[in-house]
Amino acid sequence: MQDFLTFALSFRTLVSASHIWISDMELAIDTSSNIVSIALSHKGEILALLTWQTRQNHTIELLPNLVCLLQQAKVELDSIEAIVVAKGPGSFNGLRVGIGTAKGLAFSLHIPLLGVNTLEAEAYPFAFTGLPLRAIQKAGRQEIATAVYRQKDDEWQCLEVENLASVETLWHRTKQKTLFCGEIPADIARQIQQYLGRRAIICQNNSLSRASSLATLGWRKLSKGQHDDLLTLQPIYLRPPHITKPKERTPFLSPRMEQRKQRNGNSQIGC
Repeated sequence: MQDFLTFALSFRTLVSASHIWISDMELAIDTSSNIVSIALSHKGEILALLTWQTRQNHTIELLPNLVCLLQQAKVELDSIEAIVVAKGPGSFNGLRVGIGTAKGLAFSLHIPLLGVNTLEAEAYPFAFTGLPLRAIQKAGRQEIATAVYRQKDDEWQCLEVENLASVETLWHRTKQKTLFCGEIPADIARQIQQYLGRRAIICQNNSLSRASSLATLGWRKLSKGQHDDLLTLQPIYLRPPHITKPKERTPFLSPRMEQRKQRNGNSQIGC
């Protein structure tokens, strides 16, 4: 519980706990980065939201904080009728934990599961501007994960699917005034402004409320009868995970076995 108090940045209940009697609710889970958020909603409208900063401890923090959210809102798990989860791009460990948890809950509760692109959730709060919305996220190796969305004539559109790019590449792609959003590091924000000038509108980090966007986008899919398959939904990894090859280890031999090895001059010792 002490860890929870340390990492919890904000908790707000938008509807009084004594009035949360709604049975058909959605649970949104975002573990795409070190800013983690979970939310309860009804038809996409947020009822309660919990956001905290983690240090790659998604595995041990997600479920206890989910229990805390439900307890604070006085909501039973059985009241949830759909799970919405951020499917990436993002942290390898974070996405694995978030999607695994979402699948487990959806399976045990026999309810729909909906995956939403993390970059789409970053862009959606700015749909009202009508501008091209380039969501970006630092991806390492001097690259960023990016995608472009836009709201036009009441239609939410994806203009560019998620991909890896450099800031220089974005300079060539950006031909008109564009709003940049997401977890944008200060150095990358400076480069974007330097390259694009007035063509770039850079917004502050909106990731604290990303679960709110997940809830809204998830409900839009659910209301159209859409959902994802528990078996086929996978995280969006734009780059394969970096896996270090384990070092070869010399098997431990007892002194007696070592002596036998030296006498026999044979590296293979029978059991």
